Amino acid sequence: MKNLLLLILATLTMPTFANDHLIVQQSPYSVTETADRFSDAVQAKELKLFARIDHAANAAGAELELAPTQVILFGNPKVGTLLMQCAPTMAIDLPQKALIWQDADNNTQLAYPDPHYMKELHNMEGCDAIVDKVSNLLKMLAAEAIK
Repeated sequence: MKNLLLLILATLTMPTFANDHLIVQQSPYSVTETADRFSDAVQAKELKLFARIDHAANAAGAELELAPTQVILFGNPKVGTLLMQCAPTMAIDLPQKALIWQDADNNTQLAYPDPHYMKELHNMEGCDAIVDKVSNLLKMLAAEAIK
């Protein structure tokens, strides 16, 4: 029974898929509710919520259709500055982003860039502790949004 519970818990926290640069998890909520929950988690951690972009609404404004799709831009300027001090090119990928969208099967997906991939992409040296901290924070924010 204990092993089954551990397997269930591990499955709930495992990404739906992960590639070189994105960590993606399925949400049991709608795109809007998942984005709301993610935004609430960002604000609860006293991070700065820079923007929330509703791509589907923007598409509708251009008389086009797009499945529900939102992007949240957020971060901590103090931590972001430390990352940019490690690698100035990191600025192109900051602030942090989360993508929430409805896939072809009508499931809601939540994705964010893998900080360890970003470290490699920007040839960051000597910033492992900061990257690990960002990675843990992103995992926590995603978990809050989809729990």
